[in-house]
Amino acid sequence: MATPYRLRQLEMREEAILDAAHQLLGKMGYEEMTMDVVAAEVGIAKASLYKHFPSKEKLAARTMTRLFERTNAELERLANALPAIEKLRIMLRWVLVERLAGSIPHLPSTNGALEQSLLTDEAYLAALFTLNANLSALVEQAKSEDALNPALPTDFIVTAIYARSCDPTLDYMQRGNSYSGEEIVAHMVSAFFVGVQR
Repeated sequence: MATPYRLRQLEMREEAILDAAHQLLGKMGYEEMTMDVVAAEVGIAKASLYKHFPSKEKLAARTMTRLFERTNAELERLANALPAIEKLRIMLRWVLVERLAGSIPHLPSTNGALEQSLLTDEAYLAALFTLNANLSALVEQAKSEDALNPALPTDFIVTAIYARSCDPTLDYMQRGNSYSGEEIVAHMVSAFFVGVQR
């Protein structure tokens, strides 16, 4: 039986693995990131990595679950008194800043093994469902406050917000060196909300 100290060590190692996977998925993408690269980044043997995560798909699922949980925590930190549209602006700004910093993992939409792993991971699905519900509620509230176009379906707006996190425009603008990261984020937020506002 593991001692409390040993359990804490295992938890800390798992956090280090997830931190490394999060950064590597953001910089390299899912296809390029290998378990060897993750193990080397953390400074552990590949066998130790597999004790925590039996496959790359499981590691990616846990990394995304943690990101969704973090995003939900950011949403909960927003002041209740803020209008819903302002909360959505703040969240989109936060996502874009994270994306520019390389902190949003890139997962392919065409990898069957990864898709199967995500769709059968209860923690991932629960975190995603919670985030979808929270964002959908904000969109509905913003519509009721006449701040968003009621003709646009709520799920369309929520999906469009997700899509901004992997928008290649950010990379293009960053490489062009014409704008600061702050300016890129401000322009992207402005352009998005001009399109969906009432």
